[in-house]
Amino acid sequence: MKFLRYSADYRTLFAVALYFAVAICSWVYWNEVHWTVNVLMVVVNCVMSFLCAVIVHNTVHVPIFYSTNANKLFQIVLSFTYGHPVTAFVPGHNFSHHKYTQTLKDSQRTSKMRFKINFFNQLLYAFVMANDVLSAELRFAKKMYKEKPKWFWQYAIELGLVLGIKAILLIVDWQKFIFLVLIPHQYAVWGVLGTNYFQHDGCDETHPYNHSRSFSGNWLNAIMFNNGYHGAHHMKPGLHWSKLPQFHEENIRPYLHPNLDLVSLPAYLWKATIWPGKRLDYLGNPVVLAPKQADEDWIEEIKVAKYEDDLAAA
Repeated sequence: MKFLRYSADYRTLFAVALYFAVAICSWVYWNEVHWTVNVLMVVVNCVMSFLCAVIVHNTVHVPIFYSTNANKLFQIVLSFTYGHPVTAFVPGHNFSHHKYTQTLKDSQRTSKMRFKINFFNQLLYAFVMANDVLSAELRFAKKMYKEKPKWFWQYAIELGLVLGIKAILLIVDWQKFIFLVLIPHQYAVWGVLGTNYFQHDGCDETHPYNHSRSFSGNWLNAIMFNNGYHGAHHMKPGLHWSKLPQFHEENIRPYLHPNLDLVSLPAYLWKATIWPGKRLDYLGNPVVLAPKQADEDWIEEIKVAKYEDDLAAA
């Protein structure tokens, strides 16, 4: 009997299992290897935690199992891989960002970044967004406590278990906790939030196709579960990640401005943040920012029942 909705998610399960194998082995052998090996282990843990954060993004859009209970359990497991409740990804991403992309109701809109040197806009994006994202998360959780308790208690269980395990690991060995848990998890959150900047800054949120920057490089998408096809994902967020390349070819590429249909992410990041490092829109003009404005509230107006499919496994 099938238990995965898409066979491609065997790769997802393998990546999650590999994260735990790497994390556990790193913890066990930390004091028995040369410091250079420890440095390598920290780097590998960071990369694996980030990949799991990408998986978190995918699963809050398309849960991988047929069984709701299995999806809830998987969300708990995933929460340990990047250090934050998976369910908490829903309000800031599925609701605020996807439904109100780059507007005042998008708590992650890139117009909040105001550094003159574009490198710092990319580097510090996650840190600037953190407070607003967390604030919206807590307010959304409060709303869900009244309107959809099942969602709230899934969130509470994930949060409690993650904080509890972290506290235990901190007490057991604070040095290993910092290098093998705290740093990789912070890197994962920094990385997955930071993708939003290069995917949307300088795009046209009012255009049916030019609202997102897409990257079609084979290596990037093989490693990142096709997350380079961001325009396709925004147009059809409920489409499984394995289907995005075909959707991009048939429904996005023919209508997308060529400056937003890129191959190499490293090449784009070098040009946008290093040399010449100018903050330009997709037409090559300097990005012009409107005066700074506070977020507009979207939480109270959201009708939870209308967007049931956006609540992940809850």
